[in-house]
Order: sequence, then C-alpha cells, then structure tokens
Amino acid sequence: MSCITGRNDYILLDERNHASIIDGSRLSFSKVIKYAHNDMEDLRAKLSRLPEESFKLIATDGIFSMEGDIVKLPELVKVAEEFDAAVMCDDAHSLGVIGERGAGTESHFGLKNKVDLIMGTFSKSLASLGGFIAADKDTIEYLKHRARSLMFSASMTPASVASTLKALEIIQSEPEHIEKLWANTNYAKKLLLDNGFDLGHTESPILPIFVRNNDKTYYVTKALQDNGVFVNPVVAPAVPAEESLIRFSLMATHTFDQIEEAVEKMAKIFKTAEVESFVG
Repeated sequence: MSCITGRNDYILLDERNHASIIDGSRLSFSKVIKYAHNDMEDLRAKLSRLPEESFKLIATDGIFSMEGDIVKLPELVKVAEEFDAAVMCDDAHSLGVIGERGAGTESHFGLKNKVDLIMGTFSKSLASLGGFIAADKDTIEYLKHRARSLMFSASMTPASVASTLKALEIIQSEPEHIEKLWANTNYAKKLLLDNGFDLGHTESPILPIFVRNNDKTYYVTKALQDNGVFVNPVVAPAVPAEESLIRFSLMATHTFDQIEEAVEKMAKIFKTAEVESFVG
C-alpha cells in the first residue's frame, strides 16, 4: 500500500480494517479517509467529496478479523465502479474458508475480476509463514520494483514455501475439511446463541463473544484457559472498551463433543463473572 498511491491520491479504509491495512496506509504519502463499518452509503458519500481526477483506492478486509462478518463486496464494487476507484481486498481470514474450494471473498460472491488487488497471508488457514498479493501483470511488475516492504524483506524459507504449496493442494483436493469447518461453526454458533451469548453479526468461523468490559474479559479468558478452553481476549485499545470480547476460533479438527464442553464451561464462567451481555 505504501507505493500504490501517491501524494495527491486517496486511500479509503473501513473503520474496522485489520491493523496491518491501517499501518500500510500510514506508510504511503496519500490522504487516508475512514468510512463507517461495511456502510456503502457512507463510502459513497466520502468518495463523492473527492476530486474526480484523483486516484482512489478502497481497502477492506474480506472477513473482518474481530467481528467475523463479511464485507458487502458486491455493493462495494458497484460504488467503486461509480467513482472509478480501485479495490483491494485482504483475504487473510477468507482464504481456505469461503468461496469455491476456499478461494476467498471474490469467489464467495460469484464475482470475477472485480477486485483489483487481493492480498492474503500464509499464516492462517495455510499454517505457514509469508503472504501474497494478486493483481494484473503490470501492477505486480510495478510492486516488484517499487514496494519497499517486498524489496527489503528476506525471501520465504524453502520449508515455508513447501508447506504452503502442500496446504493449498489439500484445500483444493480435499473440500471435506472446509465442510467440516462450517459444520463446526454452525453447530457452535447455534449452541452459543441458545445459551445466551452475544455474538454480534458474525458470519464466519471467527466467533466473537462479547463481554463488553475490559476487566471481565481478562477474567473469563484466564478462567477458561485454566479450564482447558483456549480463547483470545480482545480489549481496549484494540477495540472500544464497551466492545471488548473473547474470540472463539474453530478448526475443522474440532469435534462436536469439544465444542459442547467449551460452551458449557463458558456458560458457567460467564455466569460466575456476572457478564452483563450474557443472558444465559
């Protein structure tokens, strides 16, 4: 992102974008504008105020890392076309999760060649290290010679490359893993909602369980980990204190019995902690 746009250009960011996108935009010399989360009318309003001749880049997560919801990509693409803006989609949490054989957000919505830049990491569903950017040939050639973050980084290790390629092969040839991931996700989501947890608007295997209190978020995280349930605490300043949460992330290898045990323990601990957002 540091080299795609220039001093007289604009980068438009969803306010809930991942920190890496925000940091990338700060490295550019462009003007950065945030729009309300997944709000295409606000995006349209922000774009309408910009000079028509300026280059505009809209950068968004595919699946948002904290909330677990999916970008309204078809609407976003229409807005981008209306204002002749380019679109960059971060598929870090989408690759191997949504789309045909895990191909990501663009595939999930049945779009083709509507996203100008697709970025992803190998450290999530592919369980390796490194990342990628996909675009047209001219853009890739430009990035190879202008992107400082690429030029001054070491190459991936052979082991990381090999494990990434093998993981991609497995995702493409064994779709049952994605099917099991979604079976686990749907089962866990139903159990959590039935037990009175607040999950916000998640649409993915990222299940945010809102605590809405920093101190209680730390308490339930520690209590759950002490009882064999691994969760991640997300507190201020990463999110506003009133939106603090624990992130319950599922894998295809989890069993229904494990999910049931985890939800049962969470319900007891949330009740003990008197979490106000919990109505179980």
